[in-house]
Amino acid sequence: MFALVPLVFAADANEPHEHRGVVSAYSGAPPAVSLTATDVATLEAGQLVQKQIVADSGGRGVAVMHVNAPPATIWKTIQNYGAYPEWVDGLDGTRIYKRQGDRVFVEFNLSKMGMGVDYFIEHSVHTDEGWVTWTLDYDRQSDLDDSVGYWRVTQLSESPIVSRVEYSVDLRVKGWVPGFIEDLLMDKGLVMATSWVKTQAEAAYNP
Repeated sequence: MFALVPLVFAADANEPHEHRGVVSAYSGAPPAVSLTATDVATLEAGQLVQKQIVADSGGRGVAVMHVNAPPATIWKTIQNYGAYPEWVDGLDGTRIYKRQGDRVFVEFNLSKMGMGVDYFIEHSVHTDEGWVTWTLDYDRQSDLDDSVGYWRVTQLSESPIVSRVEYSVDLRVKGWVPGFIEDLLMDKGLVMATSWVKTQAEAAYNP
């Protein structure tokens, strides 16, 4: 386990979180993002589109990308939590600590330069319907104040196979965090999330 910043981070798997959510969680499937003709053209050119959607708690960022792989391959990539540290810059470790029906609980350890953030995520998995949502696991104490988000995967064509991947996160931090940690968590989070999924899923589908 990496060193944590004294008096700032205090993740604890044996203690509940301070609250049961300050960001509005999704109830059922997340709403589909609205794309303009310009957005679609950008996606078809192989580029990332970032959007803002309005939610009860404010704006939520959404990243959209086209991936040349079927949904089954993309979901296999997204759910391969054990490989995340190899694929995502700054992510030091992951661990599935519980499965309960359609819920998958994963611990994430993010670190850089000897400082880090530990947090516990509860995923609601409905890949047969094309989506996964998540919140913090509020039964455990995370270093993040809150995190709510989703993945959505939709196949667009069969020849060639192209799928649309959407990733959204509304993340709140506790007080002060080092600039490079905040950068990893928030400013670059959308780009980093979709880019590694595209790289790994396309490599798995076309080895």
